[in-house]
Amino acid sequence: MRCVSKVCLRRLVNVLRPALWQGNRWMSVTAGTKESIYNSDHKQMQDTLRKIIDKDINPNVDQWEAEGQFPAKQVFKTLGDAGLLGVSKPTEYGGLGLDYTYSIAVAEELGSINCGAIPMAIGVQTDMATPALARFGSDELKKEFLAPSVSGDKVACLGVSEVGSGSDVASIQTKAVKHGDDLVINGGKMWTTNAFQADWMCLLANTSQGSVYENKSLICLPMDLPGVKLARKIDKMGMRSSDTAQVYLEDVRVPAKYIIGEEGMGFTYQMLQFQEERLMATAAAVLPLDKCIAMTAEYTSQRKAFGQPILHNQVVHFRLAELATEVEALRSMLYRAVAQYIEGNDVTMLASMCKLKCGRLAREVTDGCLQFWGGMGFTNEVLISRFYRDFRLLSIGGGADEVMLSIICKYMGILPKIQKKSKESIK
Repeated sequence: MRCVSKVCLRRLVNVLRPALWQGNRWMSVTAGTKESIYNSDHKQMQDTLRKIIDKDINPNVDQWEAEGQFPAKQVFKTLGDAGLLGVSKPTEYGGLGLDYTYSIAVAEELGSINCGAIPMAIGVQTDMATPALARFGSDELKKEFLAPSVSGDKVACLGVSEVGSGSDVASIQTKAVKHGDDLVINGGKMWTTNAFQADWMCLLANTSQGSVYENKSLICLPMDLPGVKLARKIDKMGMRSSDTAQVYLEDVRVPAKYIIGEEGMGFTYQMLQFQEERLMATAAAVLPLDKCIAMTAEYTSQRKAFGQPILHNQVVHFRLAELATEVEALRSMLYRAVAQYIEGNDVTMLASMCKLKCGRLAREVTDGCLQFWGGMGFTNEVLISRFYRDFRLLSIGGGADEVMLSIICKYMGILPKIQKKSKESIK
């Protein structure tokens, strides 16, 4: 296939130029679409967050990545003071009481951070460990755990996954057994983000016998209690500046009143939390994907091979155009899901589609763009390689791609039902 004309190439460069100038996002592409769920108030909130990112976070990201941990208490306090950790949380507990579009606006702007780890850690605080507490928790629990999490005075983590139970949440083995007015907890959690800096954990544990979907509860667990042991900091290929731990729980005693909402509703509450987690993860990924494309366009416009800029090859600029189109489609699906969510609709299927598409597209964009960087892309000296490592997690964490597909199939009515073997067939 022959290269496109100089006129066509000039049009492409004109589309790319705003991103090259501003180093932020595809302003020419996204400016119109952002109005679908955002207004000037959302933009003002994003601008506030962007100033914090530019001043207090991005200048330190390289150091925090090298050290393997960012100072969560310091960063969260800065965000909490700005009102950015509880934009959709109740005002009586320090939140702003705004609808969920504002949370998504914040999550999307977190994508301006030059790594995936810190937005993920912030998302644990805002959209993974606290939604059920805010919706179903008692006033006492909200005052003790939610309010300081919103203000940034406490760091939260989420305890769901275990060594033998990842995406299969129903199969967790951690137990919380009643002893008088207390719960005694035994078990362990895996892949716990923020664990080494967390003040409390939103813990999912089995609190009774019976159906695996009705025997679980979410529990607020202070991390400084006797019996809570941080086994090790996990050495990950990406998300380097976010601490991730394996946690052991041995005869940990907490008041039974620390159960969030109704006992036995933990699985249901966690499924609801997953909706916000998956929407947040998608929102936090769109700007980095835009940035990957913009950085690659800039690099290939300057890097020459065989007498011309790499960008002038049709296979390169066409591929970047395809990827930009895919990111825009993902953003539109996200906004549609959020618009339905704030109207009170069940968006499990759409949220799962967003998560699935986000994980797969993140792999496609980072891998496709890195290829055009050649040998430089294989070094740790460029941001594209960090995004390549960090965003590989999106197809694994928060529910693997295969789990998202199963959920989508279930809602489509095409998931085969597992046939239980009868006693006669076993004989």
